[in-house]
Amino acid sequence: MQTGDRQHKLAYAYAGVAVLFWATSASAFKLSLRHVGVQPLLFIASVASTIVFLIFLIATGKLRLLRTLTRRDYLWSAGLGLLNPFLYYVILFKAYSLLPAQEAQPINFVWPLTLVLLSIPLLGQRIKLASILAIVISFTGVVVIATRAQTLNDILHFHFSNAPGVFLALSTTIIWSLYWIYNTKDRCDEAVRLFVNFAFASACILVLMLATGQAAIPDRPGLLGGIYIGIFEMGITFLVWLKAMRSAKTTAHVVNLIYLVPFLSLLCIALVVGEQILPSTILGLILIVTGIIVQKLTG
Repeated sequence: MQTGDRQHKLAYAYAGVAVLFWATSASAFKLSLRHVGVQPLLFIASVASTIVFLIFLIATGKLRLLRTLTRRDYLWSAGLGLLNPFLYYVILFKAYSLLPAQEAQPINFVWPLTLVLLSIPLLGQRIKLASILAIVISFTGVVVIATRAQTLNDILHFHFSNAPGVFLALSTTIIWSLYWIYNTKDRCDEAVRLFVNFAFASACILVLMLATGQAAIPDRPGLLGGIYIGIFEMGITFLVWLKAMRSAKTTAHVVNLIYLVPFLSLLCIALVVGEQILPSTILGLILIVTGIIVQKLTG
């Protein structure tokens, strides 16, 4: 087997691991929030991720790169840390506390189309007619999920099951998109950037907890849930996904595996969390993914 083919197969293996871990995230969020509040959960997860990134930097000899960063580099990466993980996960966890996991997860998945919309004013990109169609398809899926629609009348009347939760889940797509748009201007090594992002965000979350009186020690399930999220939703999985991107002949083939995440996530939610998956959730998710695929093929 040639080295290139071996590397490409490794890329699929890395991506597969990342997809499986991300598929468990929604269930981990929902189960953990039963035992611990939003802010403590994020603090535990963020600290766990920071430790993972630190260990990776030490193991790969990249820790020395921290000394090469300028003050501007640190400020920029710290600012990105305010977007993700700080603001992004505070809002996402709150959305999960208000919505069933089967609703929060697919709505959060529309971020690729939000990225397209934000790229128009922020990056000066033009939007095609096909992209508009893709956005309409996906956001129809969001409405179907959010209204738990069984008929066309349910969709047209916009009777959301939990309007604040839907709003928060949708707002996370804006924050996530902004994070990746501004990431293109960050000159740091990816792993170094993630370490600085999460280290700064951990400090911010601690300050927020102290200011709001939520700095309480969680029970064991909450603590373990936060550590699991920090390692397998954020830390190791981000690094494995980056490895997959670098190993692939073309990233497009590997990126396509991401479309498995929401469907595998629904299976995990049903089996682990115990939610009965509604037909509206399945239909809405199909519409969301269809819109994203249309955008990718025609964008």
